[in-house]
Amino acid sequence: MSRIDYAPNGLNPPHVHPRASEIIYVLEGQLYYVGFVTTAGKLVAKHINKGEVFVLPKGLLHFQKNVAKSAPASVIAAFDSQLPGTQSLVCSLFGALPEDILVKSFRFKPKQVKKIKSKYQPKK
Repeated sequence: MSRIDYAPNGLNPPHVHPRASEIIYVLEGQLYYVGFVTTAGKLVAKHINKGEVFVLPKGLLHFQKNVAKSAPASVIAAFDSQLPGTQSLVCSLFGALPEDILVKSFRFKPKQVKKIKSKYQPKK
């Protein structure tokens, strides 16, 4: 279990927990936006407020965002495993995959992929 504090307009980018489901409970904040993508590619998302919860199924891509422009938000996140694992989608894709795979997958120009990859290269 952990507390997460979000700045106004703060985001927990798309990521996956391969070994656990997650539950989010909003401690403070209004219009906190949370969602996941099903295996059929459908977005399931909603705004939740103080005192409300949202369950994120194991292994599905998900995100959380504080949509308030001027107020922070705080949540409690809990997992049904001691070792949920975390894989960041953007960092994994653009930090690890070869450029030619990304060019074909996203239909980007090689120049665009190089620019994006430069922001996510692992530190040596």
